Parts: sequence; structure tokens; C-alpha cells
Amino acid sequence: MSGNADSRIHPDGAIAVIFAAQHSGRDAEAYGVMAEAMDALAARQPGYLGMDHAGSEGGFGITVSYWADDASARAWRDNPEHRAAREAGRDRWYDRYTLHVARIERGYAWP
Repeated sequence: MSGNADSRIHPDGAIAVIFAAQHSGRDAEAYGVMAEAMDALAARQPGYLGMDHAGSEGGFGITVSYWADDASARAWRDNPEHRAAREAGRDRWYDRYTLHVARIERGYAWP
């Protein structure tokens, strides 16, 4: 499993949006371009705190984005460019996915 971890500890009460997906393997180059664009777009959104991602060679990936509050997470969900990327993902890039929204109760880091 490869990963790109944002090791900052996010504040208690922040929101974690957990996206777990099985990639279809179709149109991988376009997926990479869209994923980079969405990472950059998310980073410009008010309330964005960071992101962690891990993926396997078999195409399963997990991305966790962190938001200051629920309103910020919902604004990201409702962003028109993000909405279009989600539709493309359903049509082309994902066989299936789950999404969970959770409130952070506490966090730890090592080292």
C-alpha cells in the first residue's frame, strides 16, 4: 500500500470525510488529472484542513479529507466542480465506493 499522509493533528470537533473506492481501471490518465485538480480545488476551499490518501496496486483507495466544521464539508460536497467530478467518477472511474462523515473526537501523532 502506498500513501501520502498529512500528519497534522486536526482539532477536536473537526469533520473527517472518509471516501473508500474501488477504481475501475478505466481511463487512468484522465482520472489522475481529475484527482490532482480536485486535490488542488479542495485545498482552496474555506474550512479545508488537509487530506490523507492511501491506495493499493489492486485499485482500492481511501481518501480522508478534513474540514473545520460540517458546513465546510457540505460546501465541498456542493461545489459545482466537485459535483461534476463525482458524476464522472460514477460513470468512468469507480466500480463502487462508500463515503462516511465523522466528527473527530481526539487525535494523536507519532513521532
